[in-house]
Order: sequence, then structure tokens, then C-alpha cells
Amino acid sequence: MSPPTGFGMRRRLLLAQTLVLVAGGVTTWVVALVVGPPLFRHHLYQAGVSPDSNEQFHAEQAYQHATALSIAVAIVVAALTAFVVTAYLSHRLQRSVAEVSAAASAVAEGHYDIRVANPQLGDEFDGLAMAFNRMAERLQTVESTRRQLFSDLAHEIRTPVSVLEAYLEAVEDGVKTLDPPTIAMLREQTGRLVRFSADAAALAQAEEAHAANAPQWVDPNELVATASAAVADRYSAKSVTLETHVSASGRMWADGQRLAQVLGNLLDNALRHTQAGGRVHLAAASYVDEVTFTVADDGDGIAAEHLPHVFERFYRADSARDRGRGGSGIGLAIAKALTEAHGGRIWVTSRGPGYGTTFTVALPIHARLAAKHSEVVPEIGLPTTS
Repeated sequence: MSPPTGFGMRRRLLLAQTLVLVAGGVTTWVVALVVGPPLFRHHLYQAGVSPDSNEQFHAEQAYQHATALSIAVAIVVAALTAFVVTAYLSHRLQRSVAEVSAAASAVAEGHYDIRVANPQLGDEFDGLAMAFNRMAERLQTVESTRRQLFSDLAHEIRTPVSVLEAYLEAVEDGVKTLDPPTIAMLREQTGRLVRFSADAAALAQAEEAHAANAPQWVDPNELVATASAAVADRYSAKSVTLETHVSASGRMWADGQRLAQVLGNLLDNALRHTQAGGRVHLAAASYVDEVTFTVADDGDGIAAEHLPHVFERFYRADSARDRGRGGSGIGLAIAKALTEAHGGRIWVTSRGPGYGTTFTVALPIHARLAAKHSEVVPEIGLPTTS
């Protein structure tokens, strides 16, 4: 970047105003000299003043002096007015631009919390300030998310790594032997790391799903059947009843594998938070130009203060309990990213702890309809009969 030349906006504006005034003054003077005298002589002749007389000579002298004096006074007044107005506006412009420049330098140094005031210099400058503030706010959010992500990654990896390190040290010291229980524990912790790595990779892919989607015509009823069949064994092993209800008509333009992953993550989450003997209900229904999928359980439920955060990465309402159940804390974030990549919406409702949870996914039937969805789709609750 080249160093500043010292010829700033204020000087440029003043120079421009000076040039305009000089050009205007010279033009006025030339016009007055070329056009004025002939017209003045013509009027004197019509008034009965003979040409080349003393009266005509003195009258022309008076006219020229009055014209010169008038032009000079007008130019001086115009120059003073223009300089005052230009100085004021250039000061405001310079201050506004300097503020944006300083704020941009601060953002470049990592101070994303800085904002610029609205200069009130017109739509262009006001729009510039608003755009800068939005950019800074977005960068601040990205940086905050990045820091939180690294913090969460370190936190999530620390537990299995610590367990592995402790068991390996115990084996080296002879405190433990590589018997089946020890090997099972080591395998469990390494498996946990592998699952976490796979989930983190899946989240990264989900957030780029808009570029990787392979849409085709998908039958929502077949999607429900496939998702329920994929988790049937796990539900049976935990003695949790999985019920399905499909009333969706027609097909939808979407990536079937991605949507199956969304439903799979929601069903896995419901299974983790439903006790043995409980029920989970998976439903699909059509509403005008969109299809909704609902996963409702009668399990743990979610307190109201946790509802706005359940789709955040690594967020757990009860960290210790959820880690014991094997959740990585990013399954719902993956579901949200994949849903939004299809132009859809996902939300959660719960009456509180002990009253179950309902997740609803609303997807447009076709991608071009994604921007039209703004109304909330009614919740589909648990059926009253099995």
C-alpha cells in the first residue's frame, strides 16, 4: 500500500470548488466584455446619444466599472459561501471516511466489536455505514463461533484421550493388564473418538450441503419407511416403541440421502432421551406447497431456557448425562444444516422436563418454493392410541 500523499478529500473538494469559481468568473467576465458593450451602445443610440460623443464614452466607462464591480462582488460572495459550505461538508465527509477507515483497520487487527455511526450524509454514505456494521457483526459472529468450536473440540476430545492415557499408563505400570475388560474400555474410548471424528466431518459436509446436494424426486412416505427401518433394531434393543404415520401426498424435489440423515439424527436423538417402555412417533404430512416431518417422543423433554440452543454445536442441556449416552452434541446441528441447505426450516417444542419433545422439519416440495415459506406449520403431537 502506498503512503498517503497528504492531498486529502478536503483539499481536493476546495480545489475543485476554486476551479469551478474561477471558470465561472472568467466566463462571466468574457461574456460581459463581448456581449455587454454592443448592447449598451445600441440602447444609447436608441436613446438619442450620438456615437463617439463624450456622453457615450462616459456612459460606457460607467457601464464597464459597474459591471466589473458587480462581477467582482458576486464572485467574492460566491467564493466565500462556497468555501464555507465546502469546508463544512468536506469536514463531515472526511470525518466519516476517516471513521470507516479506522474501523476497517481495527477489524483487520481482530477488533470485530467496533461499529461506525450513521453519518447522515445521504443514502450512499448511510448505506456504506450499515454495510460495514453488518460485515463487522458477521465477522464477530464467525470469530466467536470459531473460538467456541475450537474450545468445544478440545473439551470433547479431552475426556476419551484422558481415559486412554490413564489406562495405558496403568498397563505400563503394571497396575492393569490387557484383560478383556481393559481392552473393551480402550475400544470404547477409541470408538468414541472415531464417532466424534465422523460426526465432525459430517457437520462440515452438512454446512456445505448446498453445493453437494443431489436432488431428485423423493417420496416422503418411502423416506419415513427407510428411516424407521434403519433404526428399528436399536429401538427394539432399548424397548422403545417406534410408531409411524404418513399422510403426505405426491413427491418432493430433494436429496433423499441427506433427508434420511436428518430423520436418522432426529430419531437417534429421540432414542437417547426416551426411557425403556417409551414411545417415539415419526410422521410425514403435506401442507400446501411443503412437506413436514415430525419426530415426537414422550421422553425427558427440554426446559424452556434450553430450547433456543438445541441446534448449536456441542450444546447439551445436561452435559454429563448426554456424554454417558454417547451423543457427540452435533447431531442436531447437522440436521439443521442439511434442512436449511434444502431451503427448509427446523424447530423444536417441548412442554418441559418429563413431557417429551417434538422436532418438526418443514421442506418445500420444490427448491424454487423455498423462499415462500414463512408461516409456522402446526405441531404434530403424539397420537393418543398405539
